[in-house]
Amino acid sequence: MPLDSTDFEFVSSLVLKRSAIVLEPEKNYLVESRLLPLARREGLSSVAELVARMRADSMNGLQQKVVEAMTTNETSFFRDLNPFEALRKVVLPEMFQRRAAERRLQIWCSASSTGQEPYSISLILREHFPGFADWKIGIVASDLSTDVLARARKGCYSQLEVNRGLPAPLLVKYFQRQGTEWQLKEEVRRLVEFRQLNLIDGAWGIAATDIVFIRNVLIYFDVPTKKVILQKIRQLLRPDGYLFLGGAETTLNLDDSFERISFERSGCYRLRKP
Repeated sequence: MPLDSTDFEFVSSLVLKRSAIVLEPEKNYLVESRLLPLARREGLSSVAELVARMRADSMNGLQQKVVEAMTTNETSFFRDLNPFEALRKVVLPEMFQRRAAERRLQIWCSASSTGQEPYSISLILREHFPGFADWKIGIVASDLSTDVLARARKGCYSQLEVNRGLPAPLLVKYFQRQGTEWQLKEEVRRLVEFRQLNLIDGAWGIAATDIVFIRNVLIYFDVPTKKVILQKIRQLLRPDGYLFLGGAETTLNLDDSFERISFERSGCYRLRKP
């Protein structure tokens, strides 16, 4: 049963304030479907009861749980494939050449959900660039939700999750069976550091970065928020670094400091040269 307009407005205002995610009125069904499981875990029979409890006590922790439940956690290994092919064939070889003197490489995956994206990058590094094992390579993976980060750190995935995008040879080589799940081996997991991070917070605490993945994230924000996020990325991205966005996302009319670089079947962005 859809929320009444007053309760929907309460939830949408809360989510906007805490995460900058915009929930239009036609998303009422989405709010109901995402929050009903949370309501039942809290021993309540409806989302309306959940909202009532939040209204009665703002300090009971429910508000954060609601915001986390409303964030989209859709992900898979090597999602959309082509950006990862561009990373493997062009971007990483180029960056390893450019950073030869430093022997350091820093990558940031924002909104990393349950970890398939940063672990896909780690798998590429282990499988295709073993000669750089003595480099200092770091992958920082961040997300708003503490629940999905806890899952990501374990690196355990169901059969359905490993069937989505993960080549069978990589499953055999880099995963171990753990009951009904598959767990990534430590050699892959140790490259990734997971952090809780809200993109609308003032300070991100992310060091200067060579490659940024923030794919399928900007589409959930309004234009002013997109501009602020791109401005902050511009400040932490090294001058010759790369920015990967989702296929439906662009910096066009948002930040003219970036220019698009096209690859065979994909593309990404770099800072324009002064």
